[in-house]
Amino acid sequence: MFANVLIVCHANVCRSPAAEWLFRSRQHGRGAQSIAFRSAGLRAIDGHGMDPVMRRLLEERGVDGGTAGTHRSRRLDRRSVRDADLILVTEQRQVKDVEDLEPTSRGKVYALGKWEACGSADVVDPHGRDEAVYRDSLAHIEHLVMGWLNKIC
Repeated sequence: MFANVLIVCHANVCRSPAAEWLFRSRQHGRGAQSIAFRSAGLRAIDGHGMDPVMRRLLEERGVDGGTAGTHRSRRLDRRSVRDADLILVTEQRQVKDVEDLEPTSRGKVYALGKWEACGSADVVDPHGRDEAVYRDSLAHIEHLVMGWLNKIC
C-alpha cells in the first residue's frame, strides 16, 4: 500500500530522523513488504548529522548507531513531497506547512500523533534541552511509530 513514507520535523536532526530510524528498525519481522522511510526538515540546513544525544538514546533502544550515525539533514522540497506516498509530521501545524509547499500533498499528510487517544499528538522538540526531555520525546516517538506500523504493515 505504501512504498515511500516521509517523516518531517523542523530541522531534521532530532525528531524526524529518530522516527525514520525507528520505523526502519521496527518494520522488520512484520511479514509485510519493505517500506522505504526517509526524513526531511521544513527549515533544515542540508548536511548536519543527527543530534548526538538522540543518536545515543536510539542506540540504547537497539537501533543501529552506525546507520543512524550516517544521517545527514536535508531540507524538505517539493519533489520529496511528491515522491512520498505518506507524509508524517511531528507537529499538527506542520501539516499546513507541507501542504503550502506542495498543494498536491493534501490527503497524504498526517500528524505522527494522529492516532494518539490521550496526550498530545505533537512531539516535543528536545533539541538542546536536558536529556530527560530527549528521553520523553523518544519514548513518545517510538509509541507513535509502533501505532503507525500496526496500521501500514
